[in-house]
Amino acid sequence: MYELKTKETDHSVIEFIENVDSPKKREDAYKLLDIFTETTGYDAKMWGPSIIGFGAYHYKYESGHEGDAPLVGFSPRKAKISLYFAVGDDTNREYVLKDFGKHTTGKACVYINKVADIDIEVLKALINQSVAFLKEKYPDH
Repeated sequence: MYELKTKETDHSVIEFIENVDSPKKREDAYKLLDIFTETTGYDAKMWGPSIIGFGAYHYKYESGHEGDAPLVGFSPRKAKISLYFAVGDDTNREYVLKDFGKHTTGKACVYINKVADIDIEVLKALINQSVAFLKEKYPDH
């Protein structure tokens, strides 16, 4: 049976942020913590060793694979800050991200160098859109 690596843990979010090497990344992590907490209304929880997540949902794929994941989250990594959203289809994501500011995208993440590079109002819209999309798609959690 496949074991999910990224599970909610009881580790301290503040302790994790305090251990971020770069003072600037640490400062940005606290800014993001405030923005995500205020926007979602959820308390921050650690998911796996390095993702700060907000809320949760239970997913189940047609393949039978299932698990729990945060509705939204972020991770202050060494190279860039990863932001986790699920806004629906990719064309919708690109449209929403056009006014976001300096970023790159991966399959499930949006990467930024620093909070100063992005539009906070667009970030809040992405957070809200992701939470709404996932609650509609997975209403049972």
